[in-house]
Amino acid sequence: MRMAVLQHVPFEGPAAIADWAAARNVAMTVAHLYRNDPLPALADFDMLTVMGGPMSVNDEPEYAWLPPEIALVRDAIGAGKIVLGVCLGAQMIAKSLGAKVYAGREKEIGWFDVGRTEAAHPIFDGLPAVFPALHWHGETFDLPAGAARLAETETTPNQAFAVGSRVLGLQFHIEATPASVEGLIQNCADEIGAGSYQQSPGAIRAGMGTCASLEPLLARVLGNLTR
Repeated sequence: MRMAVLQHVPFEGPAAIADWAAARNVAMTVAHLYRNDPLPALADFDMLTVMGGPMSVNDEPEYAWLPPEIALVRDAIGAGKIVLGVCLGAQMIAKSLGAKVYAGREKEIGWFDVGRTEAAHPIFDGLPAVFPALHWHGETFDLPAGAARLAETETTPNQAFAVGSRVLGLQFHIEATPASVEGLIQNCADEIGAGSYQQSPGAIRAGMGTCASLEPLLARVLGNLTR
């Protein structure tokens, strides 16, 4: 399998997804869009992984690479490729399929539990009913037409969705590693306010041990998505 990763800022890379790929001999390439790397061609990958970033998918006037990236995501889905979107990447999948992306009711920044919905879907087979995850977002999205809603939190109903069996959007981070979490803290701590779902940098660092419990969840999800 060949995986193409789209990365939007230096500090939000594939993290534990890269470890998963390396352990399974998945050939992974990364397009660093913030430094004007070209987008991959559809023929160059079997799986497209779209990472997060502090920008909005609605910031097309500020980021010249956003419109062609959204088009690539749409084309990859139409071509039957496996597509995974994390945080901004999930919002990009939603927008590429015609759904709205907009400011959420509250920011979610820190370690908060995610609950599965009642939807039975093969991509989430084997996941517990409730599990912790890292959150770092201020926007949310409507579900694309035909999508199955797979997970929710108290303040964000649409935390995960699937379109068919080959497209998955995750608003939260289960690919988090201590290094990737520290990168977010170092670069985005100014986004943290005093909301009910916003933890301090110290509290987020204190929860770093959660990363180890996310590894088998990520492996399960990626295994289900790519089988």
